[in-house]
Amino acid sequence: QAQLMESGGGSVQAGGSLRLSCVASKFVNFCMGWSRQAPGKEREGLGVIDYPTRIFYADSVKGRFTISKDSNKNTVFLEMNNLTVEDSAMYYCAARPYATCPPPDRALAAFDTWGQGTQVTVSS
Repeated sequence: QAQLMESGGGSVQAGGSLRLSCVASKFVNFCMGWSRQAPGKEREGLGVIDYPTRIFYADSVKGRFTISKDSNKNTVFLEMNNLTVEDSAMYYCAARPYATCPPPDRALAAFDTWGQGTQVTVSS
């Protein structure tokens, strides 16, 4: 089972950008995804990337967030632009040992490996 480690979170002003990274202990040619959870809210699936590289986004972040991966570095990225206060949350990377991904809104239940998360705080 792969282990995942997120990084890149931090504090940013509204309108700014952040790039999160998720390093996997094993190769990333599995279904991987990003989700977030704000205090008092349910975890929200943001997007998934399967093998080789089909990417699907939740409507809430489509056009602002971009998922990519560097297989040579076993790393998946989440580029976040035009951030708003509503994007403040703990962001998690996840994986499942299959090449294909379910859609983002059904991916949370399909992932069996999760990182510890990285905090993103957006101020107005």
